[in-house]
Amino acid sequence: MKSGSCRVIGGKWRGRKIKFEDADGLRPTTDRIRETVFNWLQPYIHQSRCLDAFAGSGVLGFEALSRGAQEVVFIEHNNETVKNLKLNSSVLDAENVSIFQQDALFWLQSVSSEHHFDLVFLDPPFYSELLAESCALLNNSGCLAEDAIIYIEHNIDTDIDVPENWHVLKEKKAGQVAYKLFEHRAVSEA
Repeated sequence: MKSGSCRVIGGKWRGRKIKFEDADGLRPTTDRIRETVFNWLQPYIHQSRCLDAFAGSGVLGFEALSRGAQEVVFIEHNNETVKNLKLNSSVLDAENVSIFQQDALFWLQSVSSEHHFDLVFLDPPFYSELLAESCALLNNSGCLAEDAIIYIEHNIDTDIDVPENWHVLKEKKAGQVAYKLFEHRAVSEA
């Protein structure tokens, strides 16, 4: 199995490497995109509770922790990828990390409403058709804090359908990747 690495680009672990084994659909967010995204997220990161669904390499969640997030929950289905998440968490001596080896859609269906996330990363494997369903499940889960921020990354050829109460804050494209930042707003009672 081929291995790779990417580096944390800011915060207390700046320059530290996150190692991972190649897995089907694993495509870590590039440094260039991550730098833009975390510039966007700067006002929201400090002491945030984060969910990194479809965690893969975990670089988005580790980057958030490096920059001051309070905690990160990683959801990843692949056994080898979960082992790497645990190893990287240990190597970085990361605190307040929970790693669940589970299908992200199943986890979102069964998540307890006692979890409240301020920041969510949704970056499923491209061409998997998991994005629309995960957006709907996340929105209906009761685990989003009011005004939660949701980061979505997808192939530019993919049309995404997000819940009506998610409002675009920022969006950009780089090569074949589209990435967007949304704010979740509570649905007002009529």
